[in-house]
Amino acid sequence: MTAYDVIVIGGGAAGLMAAGHAARLGARTLVLEKMSRPGRKLRITGKGRCNLTNTAPLPDFIEHFGPNGRFLYSAFQQFFADDLIAFFADLGVPTVVERGGRVFPASSEAGEVVDALARWAAAGGAAIKPGAPVERLVVEAGRVIGVQVGMPATRRGQTPRTPPAAGLYRAPAVIVATGGASYPGTGSTGDGYRLAAAVGHTVIPVRPALVPLETAGDVAPRLQGLSLRNVSVTLSADGKPQAGAFGEMLFTHFGVSGPVILSLSRAAVDALDAGGRVRLAIDLKPALDEAKLDARLLRDLDAHGRQQFHTVLKGLLPRTLIPVCCELARIPPDKPAHQVTAKDRRRLRAWLKGFYLDVTGYRSWHEAIVTAGGVDLREVDPRTMESRLVAGLYFAGEVLDLDADTGGYNLQAAFSTGWLAGRSAVGG
Repeated sequence: MTAYDVIVIGGGAAGLMAAGHAARLGARTLVLEKMSRPGRKLRITGKGRCNLTNTAPLPDFIEHFGPNGRFLYSAFQQFFADDLIAFFADLGVPTVVERGGRVFPASSEAGEVVDALARWAAAGGAAIKPGAPVERLVVEAGRVIGVQVGMPATRRGQTPRTPPAAGLYRAPAVIVATGGASYPGTGSTGDGYRLAAAVGHTVIPVRPALVPLETAGDVAPRLQGLSLRNVSVTLSADGKPQAGAFGEMLFTHFGVSGPVILSLSRAAVDALDAGGRVRLAIDLKPALDEAKLDARLLRDLDAHGRQQFHTVLKGLLPRTLIPVCCELARIPPDKPAHQVTAKDRRRLRAWLKGFYLDVTGYRSWHEAIVTAGGVDLREVDPRTMESRLVAGLYFAGEVLDLDADTGGYNLQAAFSTGWLAGRSAVGG
């Protein structure tokens, strides 16, 4: 049996931040990571570029988490985006701000972030033990006293790369920072939910968030690879609008993805799981109201009256979208522009302002960026991240029932809650 002051379960963004902070406050700190090395999910975030945070003001930042965002006020007031940017600058990882206030390492290398964070934690005195899956939290008289670690999983006939870490590890403070259930190949397989539930915590049902959506028919596959910018998309369930977003989207062989779709996916998943009929309405010309769009169409058709309809559309739409437009607006592509009727123009205008796609499903955990659901926030003190049910038990990061839009918000929440949990576990 080995004793520590603080044990952190999980070596991701929240776990490494918590461990490094606790160690630098003088606590004997151990990180138990079940994978062969820490930070595997962090290495692939932001398509390998690692969108660390966002420059949005605090109130706007909170809004991106929905109603549960209020829980983060205390953590963000103590460690927020400017603190995180300064933190990484001190570690030799300068950052840049890109479109939408998204903050990335200047190198665009997520690996640089992980390596710097792990070095910082280790240099501060935190011991990082890989190949150490936690089987259960050990609780006595309403207080955590340690964790039980099992043998690392290996393929049949193989010897573990790291020495077995099985056994009881004792500590008066334990921080659960195991991540969610997205990208399970990186080690995020929902272990934290099992650990929390076993000691009495409520776990809000988990489901994929920031996940691509599958659509009906052959329209999306025909448009595979097409990216649309500056479009407005509204998601409805059973005919009632649920959410809307503006920005960029991408067509794929199975449906749609991209920032706008990912932001809407939380509402889509919930509606689909409830058995609702889900539909996307894409406004391809959100900057033009009906009257201005009609004037634009009239001008283009009059100016190119002798050309075929599909040729006129080249000034209005991406090339690959033109055949779909002709088909869905029911206007023959070879029809001379001067023969396009007012009724044709009304159908075209309606389609440009409402290109509909029926959503039939969503992709798996392997493609979801974050997890919705998790440990019920009502059972965690937002001022400390400590459990309200088990003394000495803390939670940080994606294991909590917190998820936000894409744009760096989720990773900032992981760093901030990790920082706060690490300090609180030491009593700072």
